[in-house]
Amino acid sequence: MTTSEQRVAVVIPAKDEQDRIAATIRAARAIPHVDLVVVVDDGSEDDTQKAARDAGATVVRHSINRGKASAMETGAQVAAMRDTEGRPPRLLLFLDADLGDTAVEASPLVAPVLEGKADFTVAALPPQEGAGGFGLVTGAAFKAIKRTTGWEPRQPISGQRCMTREAFMAALPLASGWGVETGMTIDLLVAGFTVQEVVCDLKHRASGNNFAGQLHRADQYKGVAKAVLARRLRRIHVPHGKRNSASKPYEPYNAYKG
Repeated sequence: MTTSEQRVAVVIPAKDEQDRIAATIRAARAIPHVDLVVVVDDGSEDDTQKAARDAGATVVRHSINRGKASAMETGAQVAAMRDTEGRPPRLLLFLDADLGDTAVEASPLVAPVLEGKADFTVAALPPQEGAGGFGLVTGAAFKAIKRTTGWEPRQPISGQRCMTREAFMAALPLASGWGVETGMTIDLLVAGFTVQEVVCDLKHRASGNNFAGQLHRADQYKGVAKAVLARRLRRIHVPHGKRNSASKPYEPYNAYKG
């Protein structure tokens, strides 16, 4: 199989994103190799489902909000159902619903996976206008990932990720809540998969320093802490004696010595 034959499915978990979802879908469809966009409406109370369907996405709806991890799992299942016998499974590209027109800038995430340089990639975004917070959530995720695997990610909780189907299946079951990215990264690196962080000029709706933004970051912190604690209790980590040397920014990293 040549790289030109490899297809990519975009999976977009969405809740109450009727104003942005159509632009996100249109931009995602412009990414090379993408031939399927799956939107999982996770219990929206607005017209996200209709807006996504009108924009040409395959849409599946959760009648109640089940959380991001469940939406990602549902989207991956739908993508698998759309695969064609005799052809390789599609790569999975997970994108946030609020990226709008900038979603096409996720294109660089695909190449390292497509070319076999990495099993999964993570987007490093530029500073987001209006973003608040003090880096507590990011810091907690960074420390946990470095402590358990040796990898030093720039943006450990980034939700924009491309991966092989094999890698996604190895990460199941996903950590619940906002700990899904941290848990996935740890589990895949411990399992021997290779990661690469990639700079992408993506922009999403930032959480400010108002009360709602503070509550959101508190939920994120609890989710990350829960995912990290669950893995610590199960002693999931790369043994120091087998651990690779320090990672280099934006280069493929495997946690185990060659």
